[in-house]
Amino acid sequence: MKTEDLDVFIKVAEVSSITGAAKKLDISSSAASMAIKRIEEQLGVALFVRSTRKIRLTVEGERYLPMAKQALSALQQGLSLVTEEAQCINGELRMAMSSEMGRNLMRELLNNVIKAHPSLSVRLHVSDSRVDFYRDGVDVALRAMTKDAVKESQMYGFKVCNIPHFVVASPKYLEEKGEPKVLNELTEHNALLYKLYDQTHNTWELIKDTEKQKVKVHSDRAVNDGDIVRRWCVDGVGIAKKSVIDVADDLLTKKLQRILTDYRIPLTEMWLMLPSRHLITPAVRLIRDELKLVIENKRERLIEASIITEQEWPASDEV
Repeated sequence: MKTEDLDVFIKVAEVSSITGAAKKLDISSSAASMAIKRIEEQLGVALFVRSTRKIRLTVEGERYLPMAKQALSALQQGLSLVTEEAQCINGELRMAMSSEMGRNLMRELLNNVIKAHPSLSVRLHVSDSRVDFYRDGVDVALRAMTKDAVKESQMYGFKVCNIPHFVVASPKYLEEKGEPKVLNELTEHNALLYKLYDQTHNTWELIKDTEKQKVKVHSDRAVNDGDIVRRWCVDGVGIAKKSVIDVADDLLTKKLQRILTDYRIPLTEMWLMLPSRHLITPAVRLIRDELKLVIENKRERLIEASIITEQEWPASDEV
């Protein structure tokens, strides 16, 4: 039996009018009449005695009214309880992310989220190595992925944003070593390399117009921590290929600047990935929404400062 039908029955009994009850409930008179008819058919008795001008409860209707009120109240309380619990931001959330994301973007964001929702606690797994959800006991992972990787993952997830990558260097480095103007000139410079799973990423691929070009760079250092690559770059000891999200603040404060701007690097995407739909909680949705706001703010500031264009960093719904 529908709660809406019970509500109609109780309201008709209160005002002794189907038309009056319909107006109070903001439904049509015919919809109210059908609701009463459905209940009567289910119970197998008439609940009202109808005449051309009046309507009143039958004996059966008078007996049923208090039970209907009690049932409706219990159902509404149950619905309210379930809704409140579903919307409550609490419990423990176990998240995995790269060292760079954990130290910089997510550290401050999670501080603000927990301050606003003190019943929520987070447990972070921070590493540039790929997390195993079951072995490492993680609920959700923040990952930079390609579209194809997302399709092949067979997991659930939310896209947060597109991620452009740029080649950057500090003004100090460029003043001392000069600025490369074409890709092949990178071989004359010190590249700051990222190393993961014993693989050093020393071949950089960029696109000019529609042509893909590759260059094998030289380096005097490599590390398995993306944030150290960024800090080395700020220190002025080399050139780096970095996510715009990781270096947005450095670009805005002019600690770093873009080079080789005639070239582009294929976009990747940031996703919140989960192994099960059941782990999509209000807390996960909240963090997704907060993350989108923070990153969109960085995007708008970079565009306003003419450091990037809207085409270089398309909004997440544009690609």
